[in-house]
Amino acid sequence: MMQIYKIDGSDVEIISCPPEDVRKGDYLIIEDVSTDKGLIIQVVNTGYANVPGILEDILRESSASGIEGKDFDVLNMRPFVDMIKDAKVFSCKIRRALVKGELSYDISWTPFRSSSRVGRLADEELLKIAAIDQTPSIHIGTSKGGAATAINLSSIDGKLNIITGKKGSGKSHLSKLLVLNLVAHGGPCVVFDINGEYTSLGYTEDDVKTSINDAIINIYPGVNFKITLQYAGLGVLLNIASSVLDLPATSAWEVRRIWNTLQENKNLSLKSFGEAVDRISNNYVRDAVLRRFESLVSTGLFTDNNSEAVTLEDYLTKVKNGGALIINLKGLPSSFRQVIVEFMLSKLCSMLDQWFMRAVFLFAEEAHLYLKETYWEDIVTRMRHLGIFTTFITNQPDSINESIYRQADNIFLFNFTNENDLATVSKATMVDVETINTIAKELPPQYCLALGRAVNDFPLIIKVRSLQIKTLGQTRLFFSNLSIQDKNERSQSRRESHSPDSLVPSKNLPSIQDGNRNKIKDRQLRI
Repeated sequence: MMQIYKIDGSDVEIISCPPEDVRKGDYLIIEDVSTDKGLIIQVVNTGYANVPGILEDILRESSASGIEGKDFDVLNMRPFVDMIKDAKVFSCKIRRALVKGELSYDISWTPFRSSSRVGRLADEELLKIAAIDQTPSIHIGTSKGGAATAINLSSIDGKLNIITGKKGSGKSHLSKLLVLNLVAHGGPCVVFDINGEYTSLGYTEDDVKTSINDAIINIYPGVNFKITLQYAGLGVLLNIASSVLDLPATSAWEVRRIWNTLQENKNLSLKSFGEAVDRISNNYVRDAVLRRFESLVSTGLFTDNNSEAVTLEDYLTKVKNGGALIINLKGLPSSFRQVIVEFMLSKLCSMLDQWFMRAVFLFAEEAHLYLKETYWEDIVTRMRHLGIFTTFITNQPDSINESIYRQADNIFLFNFTNENDLATVSKATMVDVETINTIAKELPPQYCLALGRAVNDFPLIIKVRSLQIKTLGQTRLFFSNLSIQDKNERSQSRRESHSPDSLVPSKNLPSIQDGNRNKIKDRQLRI
């Protein structure tokens, strides 16, 4: 039996005697019969009830345990004392009120102890009350109690999401699940893939192509993705030179002058630009511009050969009605990664501003490795209004600016034991510190604590479902099963046989038409 012991603000303590099997993360409901109201509360911690005399009884029992032939329980009180000794206290947080069956944020009232009943709230009933899995939705996994759990697409659309947790806890797995399901529902995705672990999303574990294989497009900067200076544009070039290569303002004006002169003469190319830089009279300016120019040329991203040059629009046309553009940054130097990301974001903003696309879902794996801290705010604010809906995936939560957490709509928190990491995540405004500190530490692998609009502000422990696709990204081991090693070697051979050069888009780019709902529906069923 459970009863109300104490209510202090949003904190509730429940006494359970005899103790029930209630665990951290479970939901309870307090029903006040006299007022036809209720409170939905979540257990964030458990412990024994501090009953006077319990310590004395434990000591007495311990000291008498070695004496044989003596029955000290002459009044047969042991069962009753044991039940009191095992009584538990559940520390809970009020999540929402329930008034005549409808959810309410008004938790200012206090239920009566005498007329209130406390009971377990089954996961299925909670999901129904919270209306978390309304269609269209993404089947994300199961709740702690085993109930199938889905999140509504509208809770991801137009939102800022953070997926974080320590290494090996399942962050990237959840990210891939979201990408595949967004693609299946016709959503365009762009992924900054820092470790090359998204490149095989179109294949099953047995290297068989899936139904969405053609919608997964891999970009290898400098290999099957090269651009001209003309396509990049002066604004993008100056952004890259100043924010990535730290070009001084005085030198930037000289770059602008050279660009405009070559543009007027219709002679804009890498060769002519380099020759113009050599003619700069000021030695300091010339050296500054020349070093940046050589850095850009060394990336292999820019070319004067129009036959090998492509545009970002060519690729996005293939995914704008459902697909994922995987930008493989694996093995690239840090400065090269920053150049690529700066270019991609600038071009995406320009295209969205011109309504080339309605919106795009951007997934940034370990974004702190290729974006400066000063750039975070721009991504969250300006790009969000343009239609770039970002999901950050990181195992270093302190690398994300505090303002990002305060503006985040959803956080999927995997296991963390480091208190500093938990303190960083707790800066999010959607949940209290105690919930994060007590629950996140005990999450097993592949389990996450979902917070925010995706779960209608009901913190929920979810076991992320498995995917029948080649996810990659597993930690490489030396003492591993040889059959697994052979299988991976065959997979690597298969990938190498598909040269990135063969991935350059042709003039006739296949796309998913808006009216072709049957193909999208088939994708949803297969995913």
